[in-house]
Amino acid sequence: MEDELIRLNGKFTYILYRNEENYYTVAKFRINDQNEKTITVTGTMTSVQTDILYNVFGKYVEHPRYGMQFALQSYEKPLPSEREGIIRYLSGIQFPGVGKKTAEKIVEALGEDTLTMIRQDPLCLRTIPDLSEKVIESITEGIRVEEDGMEELIRFLNIHGIGMRNLVRLNKAYGKKALEKISENPYRVIEDCDGFGFATADKIAMSLGFSEADERRLHAFLVSLVSDMTMSSGDSYLLHDELKAEYEKQTKGIDSDFDAILEMAVGRGLLYSEEDRIYPKAQYEAETYIASYLQNFPYQKMPECEESVLESYLKALQKDVGIEYDESQAHAIRSFFQNDIQIITGGPGTGKTTVVRALVRLFHLMYPEYTIVCAAPTGRAAKRLAELTDTNAATIHSLLQWDLESNTFGKNEEEPIVCDLLIVDEFSMVDNWLLYNLLKAGHNIRRICLIGDEDQLPSVGPGSVLRDLTDSNTIPVCRLQYIYRQKNGSDVIALAHAVREGHVDPSLYSGEVRFIECSRNAIRNGILDIVRLYLENGYKIDDIQVLSPMYNGNAGINVLNNALQECFNPPSEDKAEYRHGYMVFREGDKILQLKNQPDDDVYNGDIGILEEIVDAKHSEDRTTTLYVNFQDNIVEYKQEGLDRITLAYAISVHKSQGSEYPVVIMPFSWQHAYMLQKKLIYTAVTRARRALILLGERSAFEKGIATAERYVRKTTLCSRISGSIPGEL
Repeated sequence: MEDELIRLNGKFTYILYRNEENYYTVAKFRINDQNEKTITVTGTMTSVQTDILYNVFGKYVEHPRYGMQFALQSYEKPLPSEREGIIRYLSGIQFPGVGKKTAEKIVEALGEDTLTMIRQDPLCLRTIPDLSEKVIESITEGIRVEEDGMEELIRFLNIHGIGMRNLVRLNKAYGKKALEKISENPYRVIEDCDGFGFATADKIAMSLGFSEADERRLHAFLVSLVSDMTMSSGDSYLLHDELKAEYEKQTKGIDSDFDAILEMAVGRGLLYSEEDRIYPKAQYEAETYIASYLQNFPYQKMPECEESVLESYLKALQKDVGIEYDESQAHAIRSFFQNDIQIITGGPGTGKTTVVRALVRLFHLMYPEYTIVCAAPTGRAAKRLAELTDTNAATIHSLLQWDLESNTFGKNEEEPIVCDLLIVDEFSMVDNWLLYNLLKAGHNIRRICLIGDEDQLPSVGPGSVLRDLTDSNTIPVCRLQYIYRQKNGSDVIALAHAVREGHVDPSLYSGEVRFIECSRNAIRNGILDIVRLYLENGYKIDDIQVLSPMYNGNAGINVLNNALQECFNPPSEDKAEYRHGYMVFREGDKILQLKNQPDDDVYNGDIGILEEIVDAKHSEDRTTTLYVNFQDNIVEYKQEGLDRITLAYAISVHKSQGSEYPVVIMPFSWQHAYMLQKKLIYTAVTRARRALILLGERSAFEKGIATAERYVRKTTLCSRISGSIPGEL
């Protein structure tokens, strides 16, 4: 609490270090006492001026390298307290219309605590006889402008245990009125500031004395509940009765009218209601916009393609590359030039890469003056797309110039993408919200080609976009089905297609594919033995990827990561390490990126190597820093960014989408029975480029491939596109 903090009065004399992104500051501070002692102050300061009097609140701490420092928690600029100083202050230029005589009159009436009294209650000025309204307004406004509110906001955030990284967001949203607005209604931050959830807002509200039955609280809770439930299920809407049941379960004991709260949320446009369906705002707007866009696409037509010219180019291309396209591939190529939008889908080994490469080369020949933009959901998928098309490719987030802090896109209807042909690979990973934002920036696009595997897992975010587009029967879909034998990975491809059909013959466990039966208790050591064997045969640790369906259990991601780290990157005097929560990061570790960081060109699902840990005592800003190498892209992580990374020796199947690995190892246990289903296993198998090792309980594997989707996502995008539900906003 603040009464336990030390208060010092003095001036900052020199700024040693300052980060303008998060306001972290290290500065020399001269204490205003008889000895004029100078100390080092560290902490968050939104603004700092030298040779200006400050009160700083905090505690002394012993730094292992830099000695005694003062860790600042809050600060303020003290107002003048002596009579003459107050008079000079009030008659200054910041208070127009207030002269020296008026200032003397005010101080005479209110005393030496004049400015504190005005700051706490400006109405005290009305007790002074013959003071004009103009003067009262001038002083009140001048005090308000002089006090930027940030010092009090910092203190407020500390008191309520709210992370200081939220300070920048609050400042951007509310400016000087941040504290006033939060105190008035803490739940408003959920709508106004990205990164604030109901739990954080509720924590503030409860400590401020808000009632559990406060209408604003229940309204915010309902909106948050709809968002959380759709994110968890992948649905784009909830049924009215299931939402009502969950709401009443979670608010049991609180006097609340569900339908009245729902009506309020719908009236404010934060939820949408259609028949018995309740949508979060983001999902409703995404579905309706996507449908409207596709119904009106293209907004600018491509010139018609001359079939005879295309056929001559196609023959020449086949001769040049030494390939004769099969019937389905040739159909996909011709269809692309006949339609404004097209979907190409197919499993591994069916020639998607061959077709896409042909499309790009033929497009350049047919339309040499037109531009192509290629995109994919992940960094690895984008890099692979660029290599096979010999065209620049980017992640969708990067293409749209996504801003992490504000969760907004620089490319939109006002600032559209400039291209004629858009190719999107790994389209099964794209969710409603991402496609919505991509199309919002796509009014200059004349042709779209979407490439994906409809048998893979759907996107992590809500929606089943690839399924909905193919099922709408309004977009041409070309399915590549003929399997081409390949030099490497052909055994994996054969197994993948058998998994897709729901039946695996034991004869397929040969060559590059193995199934090693063992008990669930033997899986951990079995994986260690397999990894060790591949390392002894010349593979590197980043060539080998363990995929597990769940985080918990004997064969879960958490247990396997700890075991693999301990075995293949054990503690060493030569390797620095850093503990973050239950996890230890060690130099040499394999690291998984969990969230998109477009400014650093690293994205969700990217894997790198932790090359260096710089301890706080050797760091410029006195905080530990981790440096991770993502394919020659070095990204640094401070304490506040460590929640964006984790160990990557074992990762989830969802996190592996969009990537391929030379060797994939996947455990199977009845502990994971709920997660085991055909699409998940198929997705995992198709991540292997060369070799695939399955181990564990074979009956769990066989049950999984015989299990279709346990839960089919509820969406209305298909109906909107086909017109059976209105697609316009």
